[in-house]
Amino acid sequence: RRFMSTVVKSGIEKKLSEKLKPVHLEVINESFMHNVPKDSETHFKVIVVSDKFNDVKHIERHRLVQKILAKELEGPVHALSIKAKTPTQWEKSQKIEPSPSCRGGSKHDPRFQGKPDP
Repeated sequence: RRFMSTVVKSGIEKKLSEKLKPVHLEVINESFMHNVPKDSETHFKVIVVSDKFNDVKHIERHRLVQKILAKELEGPVHALSIKAKTPTQWEKSQKIEPSPSCRGGSKHDPRFQGKPDP
């Protein structure tokens, strides 16, 4: 029996937890929605709620998350959706829109060329 790998997901959770001390954190592997080999860890949605985002512009929150996850973004992570909120924003609305359907971008990524599903 095969178990889905969670090495990348666990690493993302650890780094964001250590650096942002979030009051809420979800790291969702959305790779199954894309044209990648089975059990891939390439496409993620991150929902992170932290006091560190207070008085920080939306774009700067994203840059902070991207900086923390720079190594993952250089390697295994092909796409990262970021929802970064302050605790006050999260209290007002915990609604997160579902991710859109895959538009086939991974089929143009050379990292996935010629790799059949296991």
